[in-house]
Amino acid sequence: MIQTVATNTKHFFEQALVNLKIDSTRMNLLDKIALKIVDELKNNTPINLNYICTHNSRRSQLAQVWSFYATHYFKIQHIHSFSGGTAVTSFHRNTVKTLQEVGFKFQLLEFSHQNPEYLISYKNSINTIIGFSKLYSDTHNKKPFIAITTCSNADENCPFIPDAIQRFHLPFNDPKDFDNTLYKTEKYLETNKQIAGEIHYIFNLIKKSI
Repeated sequence: MIQTVATNTKHFFEQALVNLKIDSTRMNLLDKIALKIVDELKNNTPINLNYICTHNSRRSQLAQVWSFYATHYFKIQHIHSFSGGTAVTSFHRNTVKTLQEVGFKFQLLEFSHQNPEYLISYKNSINTIIGFSKLYSDTHNKKPFIAITTCSNADENCPFIPDAIQRFHLPFNDPKDFDNTLYKTEKYLETNKQIAGEIHYIFNLIKKSI
């Protein structure tokens, strides 16, 4: 069972990599994503990463937040992280909670019963990002981008993604299945930790390669 008490963001990010368990196929996929980003950076091209899932409510939001954190942790410039969905819902409250558990701070920017906007930061952060549910094609998401689908439905429902210079499918388990159970906190934290670990792996390789 993953401990659910609030923790330090840096410690969680580092331990997520230490505890990461993936097979060779998954590792090869992470390598390909990292090396594509490196190739673009070597061309002096700013990189936009757009994490896409169906509702832009859970997994894609987690991936965006951790990519935002990773760029600062590794001091890598010119990588910008975004997320979107094939439908608009909300930045789910359980996703907000699991990120708060590991030290991220959420400031309400614009109140909405359906889809509030948050300003997201962490301890000693210089920059912030804005989090809310939106379509992957929303004008908030800079183009062109590397598209990374984080759920099978989004991958299947988007046979073609305009403005994507490259596309990868990196699915994660959906914690939504546990929203109304006693395992909710634990399962969200499991997904949070896996995404943090895999983002750490990708950005660590980028740092070593540039």
